[in-house]
Amino acid sequence: MSNTWNPRTLAVHAGTRRSQYSETSEAIFLTQGFVYPTAEAAEARFIKSGPDEFIYARYGNPTVAMFEDRIAALEGAEAAFATASGMAAVNGALFSLVKAGDHIVSSRALFGSCLFVLENVLMNFGVDVTFIDGTDLDAWRAAMRPNTKVCFLEALSNPTLEVIDIAGVAEIAHQGGAQLVVDNVFATPVLQRSLALGADVVVYSATKHIDGQGRCLGGVVLGRREFVRGALETYLKHTGGALSPFNAWVMLKGLETLDLRVRAQAATATQLATALAGHPSLARMIYPGHASHPHFALASQQMQAGGTVLSLDLKGGKAAAFAFLNALEIVLISNNLGDSKSLVTHPATTTHQRLSPEARSALGITDGLVRISIGLEFADDLQADILNALNFANSSLNG
Repeated sequence: MSNTWNPRTLAVHAGTRRSQYSETSEAIFLTQGFVYPTAEAAEARFIKSGPDEFIYARYGNPTVAMFEDRIAALEGAEAAFATASGMAAVNGALFSLVKAGDHIVSSRALFGSCLFVLENVLMNFGVDVTFIDGTDLDAWRAAMRPNTKVCFLEALSNPTLEVIDIAGVAEIAHQGGAQLVVDNVFATPVLQRSLALGADVVVYSATKHIDGQGRCLGGVVLGRREFVRGALETYLKHTGGALSPFNAWVMLKGLETLDLRVRAQAATATQLATALAGHPSLARMIYPGHASHPHFALASQQMQAGGTVLSLDLKGGKAAAFAFLNALEIVLISNNLGDSKSLVTHPATTTHQRLSPEARSALGITDGLVRISIGLEFADDLQADILNALNFANSSLNG
């Protein structure tokens, strides 16, 4: 593999392991166990396994290893460990870095399940967590303690699409002896390389853009080899959050078209943001790639495009949001994102419904907010569908 290859080429070829049959498409090794020629060979493998020697699918599998090597090459990471889901990746990364008595500083604007892991799981195991406004570097500095081991953030927050200065937070974390963990799922490895900006660990829900067609669950943690093949692998292989070989094969196929899909989706999102900005039915149109976004300059600096997701805040609250969702014909109501199909969800009643109204308000999640994940449909068709639904929602409320 050449160090000069473009990421699009790496996404097609990196990490390939061909069997004796020299297949073109990567093979699916649907096996949970592996055979040793002798008892001595089994003993030797348990002591130290080579790069193409496997013990048990919970520890590693040839198809899974291909996915790990490919996404690591694409991300510019030393190593990767694939997991059963995106939340298994978040859980594995955080639990591998802290213990009881340690402290985490986290951005307040997070996906609901990430908040649950931090608030309800890690805190119950004796890890203290401080939530801050992730866009405020002074808040990061003020929250650091001598026992702070991890700073955690979403590169683009879900669903209000705040943009955080990763390089700035990384500097603060490292000065305090902590490591920065970035959930990069909204930015994708195509549009942003968080490791190059100073992050120590990057996590993805491969369920999203990497699969890209709504088929399989999966996740991945990327970072330095010492961490990934040390504390992280030890934790994950004993707690069971391994990716299945079949799902790994699906993710490999997804990586081949990831660059093309994400750039096309981001281009459509940019067109829609331009068309929707200032619409009379909207209190806010939120898209990091549009000049109206408060963090547009930072997004332009960190990312190659504004991403594949935009959020709309309808003036009529929940009633307007529901009328809008129900009037859409192309865009489907679903809480997934990064799919080839455009998807929309109402965070206040779905992904963030367990939060109190006060907590949602603090995050900017109003009753009128909807999150739209832009797919691969023709941009003009999506624009017409969204505008028609906005007009319908407005007319239904105003009689």
